[in-house]
Amino acid sequence: MRRYTTLLLTAFLLFVLVVAGSAYLGGTGHVEKDAAMRELTVYTTLPAEHADQLGKAYAQERHVRLNFVPLTRDELVRRAPGDSEAALVLADEETLLRLSEAGAFTPYVSETSDAVPAEFKQSEGAWTGVWYDPVVFAVNKDYLRTLHEVPDTWTALAAAPGVRIGMTDFVAADASAHLLFSLIAEFGDAAAYDILRGIHPKVVQYTKYLSNPVRQVGMGEADISVAVASEAFRYVSGGYPIRVVYPADGTAYLLTGAGILAQCSEADRQAAGRLIDWLLSDEAQLALASQGFYFLTTNPATLAYQSFPGKNIVLFRQFPRFTETEKHAFLDRWVKYIRFSSP
Repeated sequence: MRRYTTLLLTAFLLFVLVVAGSAYLGGTGHVEKDAAMRELTVYTTLPAEHADQLGKAYAQERHVRLNFVPLTRDELVRRAPGDSEAALVLADEETLLRLSEAGAFTPYVSETSDAVPAEFKQSEGAWTGVWYDPVVFAVNKDYLRTLHEVPDTWTALAAAPGVRIGMTDFVAADASAHLLFSLIAEFGDAAAYDILRGIHPKVVQYTKYLSNPVRQVGMGEADISVAVASEAFRYVSGGYPIRVVYPADGTAYLLTGAGILAQCSEADRQAAGRLIDWLLSDEAQLALASQGFYFLTTNPATLAYQSFPGKNIVLFRQFPRFTETEKHAFLDRWVKYIRFSSP
């Protein structure tokens, strides 16, 4: 089944704006302007621009200053267990899994987090996914008009004749490498490499950045790009002639979630719980979208989720829990036998 994102801004921003505006008027007007602002320290793997926007919005709406401490995955895994400086970790799924296995989190379940589907959270409440960014096919609208049938699966894309494809080099970005590992985890290495071997001759250019494949499609330099949805939505919102297709046989995704550190104080634990609930709200989605950061919320109770046309997207079921040695081997194999193989 093919699914297109046709009303992203009207279905997402306008509805969420109403909710966020109402919440702002109803909630923040009661905060004493001269009251001391509470502070909460958050360890994160988020890009600085995402953290900054969330921090500004939360300070304005909830009168709490978020002190984001940016760390790499390995730094966070070493530092967070037993740490009492921070209250919350806001990070990618692999980091959360590793920290959960190390016993770094204390469970948190609320009415809001309980609504999140099981595939987006740890079963006992150690951490909860708040938004995700799936891999999609961004299709040029002019090219779309020439087709009788849109390639809407990975195998169909690999077999499509005469198509120009844009995608990010797997060795250039973690999000792109995650797609390679996810394809292998879901389909097996032989089938995954067969798909990539079919796609390779049609690639216009393996780019360094996640945004460039979508730009290529928007400018007519490629027909279809394999890209993260957040970049595709950003170009759609900018008026580029792009349709978003969700792979019918499933797709990889990057999940961002939050967990409360076990060693924080009771007051910080309660404040961190309120922050998790806010991250699952329409207000958080609006704060990100207002700066061009478009992610899919995991909370089905929000208007952002209910108004989004692609909410029934099929996601891969297998998380790529490979060792660093295995990951390097998969990348080396792709480089040697596909990326730079002789025709």
